[in-house]
Amino acid sequence: MTARTSDIDIGKAAGVLRAGGLVALPTETVYGLGANAEDSTALARVFQVKGRPPTHPLIVHIGGAEHLGDWAEDVHAAARLLAEHFWPGPLTLVLRRGHRVPLEATGGLQTVAVRVPAHPVALTLLKTFGGGVAAPSANRFGSVSPTTADHVRAELGDGVDFVLDGGPCGVGVESTIVDVTGDVPSILRPGGVTREDLEAVLGRPLAVPSTSRVRVPGQHPSHYAPRARVVLVEPENLIAEAERAQEFGHQVGVFLPPSLADAPVKSHAQVTVPTSMGAYARGLYGFLRELDQQGCDLIVASLPAEEGLGLAIANRLRRAAGPRPSGGGLRPLRDPATVVQDEDA
Repeated sequence: MTARTSDIDIGKAAGVLRAGGLVALPTETVYGLGANAEDSTALARVFQVKGRPPTHPLIVHIGGAEHLGDWAEDVHAAARLLAEHFWPGPLTLVLRRGHRVPLEATGGLQTVAVRVPAHPVALTLLKTFGGGVAAPSANRFGSVSPTTADHVRAELGDGVDFVLDGGPCGVGVESTIVDVTGDVPSILRPGGVTREDLEAVLGRPLAVPSTSRVRVPGQHPSHYAPRARVVLVEPENLIAEAERAQEFGHQVGVFLPPSLADAPVKSHAQVTVPTSMGAYARGLYGFLRELDQQGCDLIVASLPAEEGLGLAIANRLRRAAGPRPSGGGLRPLRDPATVVQDEDA
């Protein structure tokens, strides 16, 4: 529990869920827009408020690993092992849908995404409510995920019936999603649990496929996007490309890596990203929002090393930048006229 919440707040939020309403709840990753996972009408409203296509699955949050059998079937040994080691925590398991899960929560699929959040407010709410809460991130579909209650209020406003303020999220990027429907687990979305930690527990390497037969949250090509256009360049080209865009007339925001923290850059606004990948992950969405608020229309960034939490950060930056060119590699910077043509296409 935090100073921002009370047992009264938790009780009110549980009552809202039982009545078919929507509650914004804090988790260790991001804030979620929660509904009773067994209420098809409430689930439909989640999609409506977010502007989210109904074919995109939701994550069902439960109060403990002991409840997993209520929501999923054919739970393999690998799934139980991962749940034992990482729950509560930022890990989502994709399993065969159990009888309690309506198809509205799964995007019409026969699989369900389930996790146990590691936030005291979320866990207390789940215990008080006594059921599962389906909760995507509490933001408009495709935009930057919220890591504070104020982010939720600013973006969704009256679309949420009750907001539980649990303070800033401790992890800051969404959960890692692992497909455990078959004999060979794979990472469908990098996140708050690293690939290295998962592999250490399972005793085997895990693939991170670019595409999957299983639809999961957060895999839309333009997920996690701010209003500003995000452009990814090689680190050695970052300053030159940012300054060139500024000369073309863009209001440029720059993600400066620690090695360039003291470098002079002609730009509209700058953020120096932390050396620690944990701190970078916690601050990532706040940095994107900050540059939006400062009026940037273009954000120039480079990718961190794709190990540990750097893999999740790189995944989110790629999604924020949108689909890459057909030739692969990083999206190159282009002049404003070309950018407009690209967006219109």
